[in-house]
Amino acid sequence: MQHETENVPETVAGTPHGYIKARDKEKIQNRLRRIEGQVRGVQRMVDEETYCVDVLTQISSIVSAMEKVGAILLKDHVEHCVRESIEKGGLEADEKIEELTAAVERFLRV
Repeated sequence: MQHETENVPETVAGTPHGYIKARDKEKIQNRLRRIEGQVRGVQRMVDEETYCVDVLTQISSIVSAMEKVGAILLKDHVEHCVRESIEKGGLEADEKIEELTAAVERFLRV
């Protein structure tokens, strides 16, 4: 059985994640819906045995779009979660900096 709190976003000092701001959340959701449509388009292309290079071109567009979503989320994370932790200082700030470094490395595939 799921507890009600399991669906509540993790917070920093009682405030929601940075991308929860209505403008950013809506922007991210719109981008993800567009990407979802692109993925369905690639599935159709494969079903129709579309020329390989054309499929690869569409896949490249999807990867680029996902990287843009990732960049938006990284920016929001720095501006909200990391900034707030640094302002508070202490161990939480060190942990957020380590977390950010790991996230950037994953994002950049370092």
